[in-house]
Amino acid sequence: MLLDIIIIVVGVAMVLWGADRLTDGASELARRMNVPEMVIGLTIVAAGTSAPELFVSMVSALKGTPDLAVGNVVGSNIMNTMLIVGVTAMVAPMVIARSTVMKDIPFTVVASMLLFVLIMDSFKSFSLAGNVIGRLDGVALLSGFAAFMYYTFTVARKGAADDENKERKPKNVWVSLGYVVIGLACLVIGSNLFVDSASAVASAMGVSESVIGLTIVAGGTSLPELATSVVAARKGQSAMAIGNVIGSNVFNILLILGITATICPMQIEGITLVDLGVMLGSVLMLWGFSFTKLKVERWEGAVLTVGYAVYLCWLLYTI
Repeated sequence: MLLDIIIIVVGVAMVLWGADRLTDGASELARRMNVPEMVIGLTIVAAGTSAPELFVSMVSALKGTPDLAVGNVVGSNIMNTMLIVGVTAMVAPMVIARSTVMKDIPFTVVASMLLFVLIMDSFKSFSLAGNVIGRLDGVALLSGFAAFMYYTFTVARKGAADDENKERKPKNVWVSLGYVVIGLACLVIGSNLFVDSASAVASAMGVSESVIGLTIVAGGTSLPELATSVVAARKGQSAMAIGNVIGSNVFNILLILGITATICPMQIEGITLVDLGVMLGSVLMLWGFSFTKLKVERWEGAVLTVGYAVYLCWLLYTI
């Protein structure tokens, strides 16, 4: 148990350091290529910080623990939207571009609703036990991901890069790429160390597979998003911070569950309507907050954070 706790601390340290390197590298690449940081956040950073979710979900499904795979994605998205945006906004209010409010966040809402419908297509009980995310569902999710990438590269990239970005002389491209690679490596390795040790501790305490996926594993695999978003917000790069969260949510649902379900259909056991409802409701709440002055204020971040704490208490109560 003591060794697991030490490994957890090491994993967190690697994630925090890696997030700093990744943010610096991705931001410099955005400046050099005159690409908006929002686009970088929606793609490169989101893909990198979603790598732990992809690895954990695929391995979990292949090893016959689908609730861990689905719970990981659902729990990660809830944590991304409520805890990560909440904490980030409390650190520094997040300015949201109008295009993000009108186009990017709605895409996340659509992706969440699609997953909700696919899981509910053979509704049997409140616990959704027995429902399956099959290969056709996986293909549908991957099709949605292809549409998201098409949108990102053909529409979002049309936006002009931040004027401030053009005033700064960018670093050498190889240095920036090195930061990105090293940052991603630390994020993935650190997250895996955290997840393995935290899951071992939770299992020893007799916590169920679905709850482990929704909390411990989701928290571990969301550490990159949390660290990257907070660091980006502190550096005044709120576009990258919100882009990271939105992109990660879409990647988690459409790409990760799409690939996992296509390779190995997943039968739901412990995920409930409450979990799916909180996932969808949290995105709608974020969308609503974003409409107010195109900014997520500190008090709104506090509301999201408290909401996540309430959900976490409910999960622990129902164990």
